Amino acid sequence: MADNLKFTKDHLWVRVDGNRAQIGVSVYGQGELGEVIAIELPDVGDELEKGEPFGEIESTRTVTEVISPLTGAVVATNGELDDHPGIVNEDPEHDGWLVEVELNDDAELEDLMEPDEYEEFASGERAR
Repeated sequence: MADNLKFTKDHLWVRVDGNRAQIGVSVYGQGELGEVIAIELPDVGDELEKGEPFGEIESTRTVTEVISPLTGAVVATNGELDDHPGIVNEDPEHDGWLVEVELNDDAELEDLMEPDEYEEFASGERAR
């Protein structure tokens, strides 16, 4: 999949390829989490609802709900994370992807931030 990432205010990225989208944690987001020690993901076939939690990431600092940026059916989950959740820290925007969904509504993509918008948003978060 090409690296045409879009981002959410919850520090997730979305990589769209046709009618499918991979979702993962941004570089900034994994830095805020700290060392990831466990990840709970939905099952293939589960439906994600935009704005609703679909999993949890447990780190040495906290347990964080993962809020879906899109509505759609889960077509793949990253099984590597079961045994190696730290991949989210090591390569968050590639090998550390969480789920892949089949999109229900392309219009939802318009709510996501472009990389430069996200960079500005994340910089503002750092300044707090």
